[in-house]
Amino acid sequence: MLSFLGFSMVAVFMYLIMTKRLTPLVALMLVPIVFGLIGGFAKGMGPMMVEGVKDIAPTAIMIFFAILYFGLMIDSGLFDPLIAQILKVVKGDPLKIVVGTAVLSMLVALDGDGTTTYMITVSSLLPLYKRLNMNPLILAAVAMLSMGVMNMTPWGGASAMAMSSLNIEASELFIPLIPVMGFGLLWVLFVAFTLGKRERKRLGIMEIQYSTQQDTKLELAATIEQIDYRRPKLVWFNFLLTLVLMVCLIMDFMSFMILFMVAFAIALLVNYPLVKDQQKRISSHASNAVAVVSIVIAAGIFTGIMSGTEMIDAMANTLVSLIPDALGPYLPVIVAFLSAPFTFFMSNNAFYFGVLPIIAQAAEAYGISAAEIGRASILGQPLHVISPLVAAAHLLIGMVGIEFGDLQRFAIKWALGTTAVMTIAALVLGVISI
Repeated sequence: MLSFLGFSMVAVFMYLIMTKRLTPLVALMLVPIVFGLIGGFAKGMGPMMVEGVKDIAPTAIMIFFAILYFGLMIDSGLFDPLIAQILKVVKGDPLKIVVGTAVLSMLVALDGDGTTTYMITVSSLLPLYKRLNMNPLILAAVAMLSMGVMNMTPWGGASAMAMSSLNIEASELFIPLIPVMGFGLLWVLFVAFTLGKRERKRLGIMEIQYSTQQDTKLELAATIEQIDYRRPKLVWFNFLLTLVLMVCLIMDFMSFMILFMVAFAIALLVNYPLVKDQQKRISSHASNAVAVVSIVIAAGIFTGIMSGTEMIDAMANTLVSLIPDALGPYLPVIVAFLSAPFTFFMSNNAFYFGVLPIIAQAAEAYGISAAEIGRASILGQPLHVISPLVAAAHLLIGMVGIEFGDLQRFAIKWALGTTAVMTIAALVLGVISI
């Protein structure tokens, strides 16, 4: 009975958000409450929900301050010298332009926000693509491939959801994946080199020089709304602060939540000493942060009721009984490859909150940890970012001026290649096992 109730709840949840009857935020809170009441758990649901939210809180706080921190770094102009250097170096060589596109989009994607990544990358480089008559599909595809890998950071949407639904720490999920992401980024650079070489062969090299420093400044100005918020004199401070933060995250000697909170406070105070400026910078990124964090916190109710009522255990037992014993030990690899089509055809919310917890619970019967399943589940993100379900993707095609179908046909093989490369790397490095 519990198993049937649990699967029914997941099915209703997925149906409601995929048909847009409810937002993920509302569905995550109300659907489990309704099914908990149907199951006769009315008296105990309060403590269950509180426990679920408590477990999720550190992850939500970490994500909130990570988004604010990297948003602040973009506002302050940390990446402006890089953009200027890329524009200066690539000149009229299509190969350099495409590789520069990959490098720029990788670094800007550190904030985990596809919208920001695409806006800065496209506004900086689209004029060059047009001037050289380069294929705009390449610009969009390379930016998407970079975003597909960088979205695996703990403050990216997929990782945040995986951590929330499985109740695991960022250090368990992210630290082992760093070298795997490195292989993914190398693959993206290889793809950029390959596509750039083709464009160079097709178009040749055109000599383009920026006649004055003002030309570069005009290119940079296109990437921002308010140049007044730039802090060019603090670029080195911001770079060193970010570098120290990254080292501390990798060393994992302190909670990710505390590290981002402290780093954000230092960055905000040094870059914007005036309180009114601090308030404006926080407000400018509040909508993005709240959109992500509110879903993560709401997931606490979902996972709290699923665990507290023991629905998740019953569902996992049912799933284990259906999985052939021979395939059980291969669940991490199966999840890695299935996560690509699953997150392409359904939203991340539906997959990570509806499907993943059941698989993770079933995997425990084969001695496979939830963290390992969580790592495997986000290896399909390179394909997810080219899904029409991703809002930022529509912004990208609008800015570049291309058709969605054309972009998908152009990019899908490279996106699948990214997932394959990272899955193989994860197996070789022992990040996931068979």
